[in-house]
Amino acid sequence: MPRIEAFAGLRYDLGHIGALCDVVAPPYDVIDPNMQDTLYKKHPANVVRLILNRQEQGDDDNENRYSRAGRFLRQWQREGVLFREHDPAIYVYHQVFENEGIALVRRGFMARCGLERFGKGNIYPHEETMPGPKADRLKLMRACQANLSQIFGLYPDPESEVQELLEAAKGEAIPIEATDHLGVVHRIWPITDVSVISHVTAAMGPQAMFIADGHHRYETACNYRDELAAAGELNASHPANGVLMMCVGMSDPGMIVQPTHRLFRGIAELTSEQLIERLGNCFATRLAGEGSDLAETIWLEIESENEQGTLGLYTAKDQRWTVARITSAGRQRMAAIAHDQSEDWRGLGVSILHRLIIDDLLDAAGHPRPGYVHRVSDLVEGLDQNSEPGGEGSISEPYQLAALVMPATVEHIRRVSEHGERMPAKSTYFYPKLLAGLVIHPLT
Repeated sequence: MPRIEAFAGLRYDLGHIGALCDVVAPPYDVIDPNMQDTLYKKHPANVVRLILNRQEQGDDDNENRYSRAGRFLRQWQREGVLFREHDPAIYVYHQVFENEGIALVRRGFMARCGLERFGKGNIYPHEETMPGPKADRLKLMRACQANLSQIFGLYPDPESEVQELLEAAKGEAIPIEATDHLGVVHRIWPITDVSVISHVTAAMGPQAMFIADGHHRYETACNYRDELAAAGELNASHPANGVLMMCVGMSDPGMIVQPTHRLFRGIAELTSEQLIERLGNCFATRLAGEGSDLAETIWLEIESENEQGTLGLYTAKDQRWTVARITSAGRQRMAAIAHDQSEDWRGLGVSILHRLIIDDLLDAAGHPRPGYVHRVSDLVEGLDQNSEPGGEGSISEPYQLAALVMPATVEHIRRVSEHGERMPAKSTYFYPKLLAGLVIHPLT
């Protein structure tokens, strides 16, 4: 079971930096070079200098972006730009935002969560990880000796028992607040009441924790802990036994999972008729019209149907849309080609798209990484301009196929994770993103 603990975090001193919004940043893996430059210019103590320091000419093994991040962190503490909380705290964290015109608040709390290797406890992943990002984050963790941003964890709490304890504790206190570049308002309240912390810790004890975002950083934290243990530098009370975790109840009304649509290249160029022929009896298909700008209409149909097995497929060769609904024959074929996966995994829209349609029926396994977009308007732009929005301009090879696909839900994450399985890449996109720089978890 995950151990939830209060900790004395590092926070920005508003008297030194002025506005908190000038020094916070989105997660490092969504910061492109343009945003990195903007954040650098925004404030000399912006947290981007820690989480994603620039590479500089002449960098070597001793002087590099990791060593600079570590120096900045130590310098800012010496100068009082960052101060350490006087007492251990749990940090209530609200995000106020809009989704499809509806005002929402996602409520959670940040705490230290005891580390458990995946598969050896009650902390579950849902996505695969890659060695490159883990090596990068480990170098940064060694240099800074801190968790600079939160892992995003989900836990079952249908009655919001834990969150309501914390909401009562914060009362009408004025929050520490920042608004990000997307207009999302982020608010935190440090809770230091020992009795409240004790009740939260006890209530969280039996819960499972499902990693929503931050798989690479979580595994990196485990690797860092194991390095310290191997060097004889770890004891039972060492803070590296835990990791900074944002904990959100799975039933929270502000829990939004957005879709991640796909733009494919490096696969056979097909017309809609040829695509339908290749799909065969695995899908019931309907030609839905011509032109990339029909994507919004197609998506509204798919979204309202709310079935994982319904997809919108755009063939660039004839610029036509096909709506495809998996049939019983398609599910049988999926069960045969993915027999090593659970029925829950096989039922995901992204699994059906990649394993059944792309890899099997279109025989395109090993295709280049697709373009990933969250908004339908970005998918249309990608098709029309032959570029991945947020990328670095057009690509040499055109997209042959686009796919509108339903997102996996929080319940899908729970079920697939409990099977010990990992979803296909980019199965989930949690909005809004958590901000880095609200609180830092020191590992010393």
